[in-house]
Amino acid sequence: MSLLLLLLAFTAAFAQVPLVSGRVVNKAGEPLVGVSIAVRGTTTGVTSGSDGSFQLSNVAPDAILLFSYIGYNTQELRLNGRSQLAVTMTEATQSLKHVVVVGSRSHNRSVTETPVAIDVIPIREITNTAGQLDLNQILQVVAPSFNANRQTGSDGSDHVDPATIRGLGPDQTLVLVNGKRRHQSSLINIFGTRGRGNTGTDLNTIPAAAIERVEILRDGASAQYGSDAIAGVINIVLKSNVDAFTGSVNTGITQEGDGEQFQVNGNYGFKIAEQGFVNMTLDYLNREKTNRPADPAKYDIYRRQFGDASSENFSVVFNAELPVNAQSNFYTFGSFNFRDTDAYAWTREADSERNIPAIYPNGFDPHIQSRITDRALSAGFRSEVKNWEVDINNTFGANRFHYYVDGTLNASLLEQSPTRFDAGGFSLTQNTTGLHLSRYFEEVLAGTNLAFGTEYRIENYEIFAGEEASYRNYGIVDTVIDGRVRQVDILGRAAGAQGFPGFRPENELSEYRTNIGLYVDGEFDFTKSFMINAAARFEHYSDFGSTLNGKIASRLALSEKLAIRGSVSTGFRAPSLAQIYFNTTFTDFVSGQPIDKVIARNNSPLTRRLGIPELRQEKSLNASVGFMGSFRNFTATVDGYFVDIQDRIVLTGAFEDTDPDIGADLQALGVGAAQFFTNAVDTRTLGVDAILTYSTSFTTDDLLSISYAGNFNDLELRNITTSSRLAGKEETYFGLREQKFLLASAPPSKMNLIFDYRLNTWNLNVKFNRFGKIVLIDWLGEEDVYEPKITTDVAIAKKLNKYLGLTLGAVNIFNEYPTEQNTETESGGLWDPVQMGIGGAFYYARLRVNF
Repeated sequence: MSLLLLLLAFTAAFAQVPLVSGRVVNKAGEPLVGVSIAVRGTTTGVTSGSDGSFQLSNVAPDAILLFSYIGYNTQELRLNGRSQLAVTMTEATQSLKHVVVVGSRSHNRSVTETPVAIDVIPIREITNTAGQLDLNQILQVVAPSFNANRQTGSDGSDHVDPATIRGLGPDQTLVLVNGKRRHQSSLINIFGTRGRGNTGTDLNTIPAAAIERVEILRDGASAQYGSDAIAGVINIVLKSNVDAFTGSVNTGITQEGDGEQFQVNGNYGFKIAEQGFVNMTLDYLNREKTNRPADPAKYDIYRRQFGDASSENFSVVFNAELPVNAQSNFYTFGSFNFRDTDAYAWTREADSERNIPAIYPNGFDPHIQSRITDRALSAGFRSEVKNWEVDINNTFGANRFHYYVDGTLNASLLEQSPTRFDAGGFSLTQNTTGLHLSRYFEEVLAGTNLAFGTEYRIENYEIFAGEEASYRNYGIVDTVIDGRVRQVDILGRAAGAQGFPGFRPENELSEYRTNIGLYVDGEFDFTKSFMINAAARFEHYSDFGSTLNGKIASRLALSEKLAIRGSVSTGFRAPSLAQIYFNTTFTDFVSGQPIDKVIARNNSPLTRRLGIPELRQEKSLNASVGFMGSFRNFTATVDGYFVDIQDRIVLTGAFEDTDPDIGADLQALGVGAAQFFTNAVDTRTLGVDAILTYSTSFTTDDLLSISYAGNFNDLELRNITTSSRLAGKEETYFGLREQKFLLASAPPSKMNLIFDYRLNTWNLNVKFNRFGKIVLIDWLGEEDVYEPKITTDVAIAKKLNKYLGLTLGAVNIFNEYPTEQNTETESGGLWDPVQMGIGGAFYYARLRVNF
């Protein structure tokens, strides 16, 4: 309260009298609803109402107003003492200051005129009233087709949140930054529910404070952008504003009194010459653990520590353009992210053979820790040559994931065991060099845009070993038996660090592959109402061959207010290097009992003996059809989609050493079970995305916006196939339990209903989020049913003065949890981390600064 009173006093000190009003329209004189009008260097700002009108108070007579709207050129107007303004905004056209709109290479097409579904999410505005602090969680509550949850008890997946679009895999969505391919994480998910057997891109390496907007293309786009774009494309557009500092201090805590979060960030940009700029962001985020263990007197659960991991995250992002002349400029952008994380592993009881009572008399809960370093740098030259826009670019990215295990031991070392180990890890680097050309022909048809180009990509995946004590069994000694030297385990103790045995020297590798792609893309406006987009792409991979894919999409405007659209395309996803080469020995828990398992690399002798073939590309057929309409201040878009994927890559179930076909091989390796990556299943997805928005004003200085967004999808598994040697073992190869994990990539329905009301300097925001029913199979073979749930987020924001703003709010204010389970779940707690996560209610405060 003292802080609030001081801020209010500060507000009064800077209050000003002038009042500015006006109206914003397009070139046709039609009002533009939701235009962002901001006073440069302050937190003062409004959005235009249903008739395009706006009103600002407490504005200096010489202030500069910034008008921005997706698909339109940003405008700056100095007041010069004026109190009435009439503003006409022009649609963004081709220019050297690149306007990235994913899904179209034509700069003469606004986002509302594309033939496929695109969500444009203004992150800078959303963060004013969002309690979520990282990008994954922000998108989770505003984009219905996007799903991401923090995993628990899932080794590396506790440290990098796997995210999906339309219920497909994390690796079936391509991520771009400023239109350039972003590298994936080096992590492959082997536990948890979402993303099992997949790699993906770690979106949380880019802080929300650095992002202007996120564009989500909800349509297959392999023919346009290449591998990984089966489900769609996420394009992150970095901030480019100048002469203004924006920052925030955020803090919050759960209703249970844990999971404390603290974040501080700042963003500033400055001009270079007349058209150039440099924009930079620093962000620090600290998140403490949550703990939601089951009552051992009530439930037969095996974990004393169960909840979200702690994380300390530091990020630096920059975005810059340097003009060379009127036709050319250099551009560059990049990021650095360091994350230090700590997650609890399964409990080792005091009397377990995996415990040494002299070290842990009450048993112990190992900590799986990670040091994740992520780097990216993109640089290019853009110019106009004989009316062709030429873009030459090189983008480099690297992700390194280093494991440590603390609060643990190596039982085979007995009382001499250390309690902390370096467990090794893995890394992925990617370098993409591209040449892109695009030209708009105004005189051809009603307008035609042609684009073509080529990209060359090099990838390198490495696994590096941990220290010897993290993986070795010191109880194995050479013993002479019947005149022969044999290795005998004289202790019968488990090897390596409990919680996460380290990578061994035999796991180490460094594998490369190259890829070259060629594409052509055309957009043909036959009339002002009808257009067709056609694209084709050829790619050749050094390790599995070539692929050719195509896409055709169209949009027909039936009137100025109603249009229909549709597309058909083929797609592909190359198996990631991690899926081909990842191999490790790890400890899993089955019905509470530890079992040492091996994941064998795809080209290992073991997989060859079992007849498991080399991994092939995933192939898809995508189709969509929908409409978009508007009537005054109401808009609606509805898109149905069909995605048929052949040869999806999955992680099989575990074959145990008692199996009559594989058992002898596993016993020779000294492991209890083995799993493999393989093209095991075809899937078919049918779904609908619906987005409805309505806005209205009751007075001249307020705006009520209501939006509904829903995703409904049905994922069907088809044609589960095994190798000939494993025929008849489909239940183990990819059985019902594993199938349910794949189906749990997204709820069958997810809906968001958002009310946003702005009155002068106040902003009230209420979100309702509904997650559909999910069914999993636990270790006992029983169904774990997670009933539909609704969470509610509430925030109230106040602009205290032209420099400061304050937001108070709650995420999941009614403290909803997934349905409790009374048997052992996959993660060992009362719930698996499906739907909305397992943290409960979270209360937060945010202080925003702008000058």
